[in-house]
Amino acid sequence: MLIKYGLNSGITSFGSAKDYILASSAAVLRRQQFLIRSLGGGYTDQTIQRRMQKVNSMSGTALEADSESILRAITPILDPNRHKGQAGKIAVIGGCREYTGAPYFAAISALKIGADLSHVFCTKDAAPVIKGYSPELIVHPILEESYSISGLGDEERWRISSKILAEVDKWMERFDCLVVGPGLGRDPYLLECVSEIMKHARQSNVPIVIDGDGLFLVTNSLDLVSGYPLAVLTPNVNEYKRLVQKVLSCEVNDRDAPELLQSLAKRIGGVTILQKGKSDLISDGDTVKSVSIYGSPRRCGGQGDILSGSVAVFLSWARATEKSTISAMNPTVLGCIAASALLRKAASLAFENKKRSTLTSDIIECLGRSLEDISPAS
Repeated sequence: MLIKYGLNSGITSFGSAKDYILASSAAVLRRQQFLIRSLGGGYTDQTIQRRMQKVNSMSGTALEADSESILRAITPILDPNRHKGQAGKIAVIGGCREYTGAPYFAAISALKIGADLSHVFCTKDAAPVIKGYSPELIVHPILEESYSISGLGDEERWRISSKILAEVDKWMERFDCLVVGPGLGRDPYLLECVSEIMKHARQSNVPIVIDGDGLFLVTNSLDLVSGYPLAVLTPNVNEYKRLVQKVLSCEVNDRDAPELLQSLAKRIGGVTILQKGKSDLISDGDTVKSVSIYGSPRRCGGQGDILSGSVAVFLSWARATEKSTISAMNPTVLGCIAASALLRKAASLAFENKKRSTLTSDIIECLGRSLEDISPAS
């Protein structure tokens, strides 16, 4: 065992020869399963599954996480003796003229899961729109884009960025987690300010979940997260390819997906990466877990924003849990597993009701019911 981040984390080692042999064994068992089913043999699906799990547990492949047990373990009960804020205070850094839906989806998802307070730090143009979506969100219209400061000298620009940073810093110690990137855009001045916010979050030991344009920022400035164990990256397929090319200088291939993800997380310095896909893969550089619960064939935009807001809440809850069965595990990995599983369950439920017309807002409305089915409130 390794003592890391104040937590115990297991280390999985990989040997190329051993991996090759075990991968071959897995392929043999898959062929056996096909033959047995074709011939009506005496082995049951459960027997074959147990044999497959045994092979997988010995190899470098990702193990399917027991996501429902994790959800039950880290989700707090609704205790009338607790006060506002104890169930989580989340902040989303994002939202500009073009993109107002993404920060709303991330922030409102955090509330729907059970966080007490959800803030959005956005540009002045985005604020009225986001406020109009929901009165539940606390909206701070403080971020600036280049067009709004055009013509100003370097000293005045520095004064404005210092004012923005000071305003966020007033709130920083209150937050359990930041979500950086939903609807952020790629304006150079805005990204420069957000970079400073992230540096201050690190200094305050505040977890950071990075998604969307936040991943564009991080890919080009890896020092923002390198070596920070409370950072979580949630790339989609294209964002992941760019990260792999930048950090490992190679191409992505499905055959070595778990090993590649583990190498990427380790090379960046122990950050946790949730690689979104048909099965979500999660690694902090030490372990690799997968979440393969069936979700929905409907791929409407915005589901990644639900995921980032959900990771923030579950990460916060995982850090606070004292249950011996779970407290020894990395809370960033636990948060990713729980959020991935819940989103998939909510998406499945929404699709069952709405089919092809399923929207992100429909999935958000199913978050609470899906969590209640797994972990009742009391």
